[in-house]
Amino acid sequence: MSVEKSTFTKLNSESEHSSVIVEVGVWAGGIVSKKKDSIATEMPIALVYNDVSHAVMMASPQDVEAFALGFSLTEEIISSPAEIYELQLRLIEASNDSVTGMEVAMTISSERFALLKERRRNLVGRTGCGICGAESLQQLRRPAHSIAKELPSELSVTHSAINSAVMALQQHQTLQSLTGAVHGAAWCNQQGKIVELCEDVGRHNAVDKLVGKLAASAISMDEGFLLVSSRASYEIVQKAAVARIAIIVAVSAPTSLAIEIAEEGGLSLVGFARDNRHVCYSNCHRLD
Repeated sequence: MSVEKSTFTKLNSESEHSSVIVEVGVWAGGIVSKKKDSIATEMPIALVYNDVSHAVMMASPQDVEAFALGFSLTEEIISSPAEIYELQLRLIEASNDSVTGMEVAMTISSERFALLKERRRNLVGRTGCGICGAESLQQLRRPAHSIAKELPSELSVTHSAINSAVMALQQHQTLQSLTGAVHGAAWCNQQGKIVELCEDVGRHNAVDKLVGKLAASAISMDEGFLLVSSRASYEIVQKAAVARIAIIVAVSAPTSLAIEIAEEGGLSLVGFARDNRHVCYSNCHRLD
């Protein structure tokens, strides 16, 4: 997969585009003062396959290549990074040269593109919304029961490893510390060490970015667990299932459908991971 960056510079996790400085008024103790504040950037990112627009997602403009790759994998548009032949990022600029959005143009295999056209799924999503615009209920829920047999059967993590990862999460979330407005998705090894972390204004986007980064780096997801700083939604669990991630740990609660899909897919789902405690909702045999 080749990546062309001819039309932009420094649009990645180290980029100044990830946040902007705004002057705000602060009321405290009956006194109003002005200060500079860092605000997380949010912009539309269009995902285009073989010159056909498939989705427009509201997202943070860093790790965009990883986002496009991860979205393509977790939405089952492709099955491996090798099926993206080319990836180009283009800035969408206003008349005053300010960046108003991005377009990610990907060239995928003809077989995959034919399957994509059959799905007839064209969505314009709110922040991190991966189901907006789907044309049928069947498109919203992809089968997970066949995944269970493909998950690593011997994988387990200790409760102390989960606690260690949760305690380290905040210090790894640099953009969240700066802005207070983004979610984090981290890949942790079996000892609870955070190996990789991605941030985004959308929690599902953060997971897509993480999956994309791990896939691009050929990092195995057979040994370790996914940690998210948000609730465990239906779509986070489904994306994890497609990525063959066996254990999901969320700082907040899961939804009922998230638990149902985790149980169906053989995934271990842990919620309320904070303050040296957590709750397991499905397939708890992987926790020691």
